[in-house]
Amino acid sequence: MAADSPFPSEVKQLNALPNAKKVFPRLGEVPSQVLQQAIKQLHRAWDGFQKIGHGFPRFKKFGQFKSLLFPQFKENPVVGLNIKLPKLGLIPINLHRPIPNGFVVKQVRIINKADVWYADINIQCDVNVPNPMPHGHPIGVDVGLYKFLATSDGVLVKSPKFLKVMQSKLKLLQRRLSRKKKRSKNYEKQRIKVARLHHRIDKTRKDFHFKQAHALCDAGDMVFMEDLDYRTLAKGMLGKQMLDAGFGQFRAITKYVCWKRGKFFDEVNARGTSQECPECGAEVRKDLSVRVHHCASCNYTTDRDVASGQIIRNRGIELISTAGHVGIQNAYADGLLFGLGKLNLGQSRKPARE
Repeated sequence: MAADSPFPSEVKQLNALPNAKKVFPRLGEVPSQVLQQAIKQLHRAWDGFQKIGHGFPRFKKFGQFKSLLFPQFKENPVVGLNIKLPKLGLIPINLHRPIPNGFVVKQVRIINKADVWYADINIQCDVNVPNPMPHGHPIGVDVGLYKFLATSDGVLVKSPKFLKVMQSKLKLLQRRLSRKKKRSKNYEKQRIKVARLHHRIDKTRKDFHFKQAHALCDAGDMVFMEDLDYRTLAKGMLGKQMLDAGFGQFRAITKYVCWKRGKFFDEVNARGTSQECPECGAEVRKDLSVRVHHCASCNYTTDRDVASGQIIRNRGIELISTAGHVGIQNAYADGLLFGLGKLNLGQSRKPARE
């Protein structure tokens, strides 16, 4: 393409695929719909750059394109403990759970993480799932770096700090990686070791988040959390600790678990939750070094984070008690995403541990 030529449209590039297969015969080894999805993904990134303000689409170098999307199937590709993919045939998988009756497989995305292949299977069913309505015992949840979370009931959970625990080992592996010649076999082996450790940290953190979300649902029927932009907080002085805790992921997981278990979830305004007394509503100014809440007006004393959780609970109750918060809203789950299988495509000789 010439430098002054206009950017080709998506339809034009899709129509050019048959000729591209003649020029580059290796493209014929890839299913046609997977190639079409790669072009559509490129144009979504380009539209985001032009219309939304995202960054310029990055060129995917060798080893950076880590997913394939199979958009449709005529029949169920999961056959026993295998999955049947176009031009790949039957592939043995570790099936986590069977596909429920009444659901139809819509698409399958193959993802490569740390030299381990996963299959995310999107299944669809015509079902009407109502949103949980406010009911039962309310719980306010305050998250922080000193304590991972504190509830309005007085429960305190220590922050596990997964990255900090494994940082010494990660530092050693990264130092060894920096001394290897790029693109060499030893470099690739060491890169996989670093990627697997990062993947282990990520899975450990996510497992902890799911367990804490289920514990919150066991303790109450309504869960309230702060409406904070954790992406902005992660850019501050304590950004590394914020990313290690993963508060944004924890809030999203808690919201999903509450919906799945029929618990009500909502977010409240986070302004001044640590500077207010949950008993009398008086303003109690204190900096971060003060870990105990003591109100001079009503002599109420408790842990600082527990007091914040109680403020969040009170604001959540006020939010659902406002006029107009009535009626039942329905959520139509016509496309539910389940990670049903883990693949082994022969890229790794030794299976990675779960």
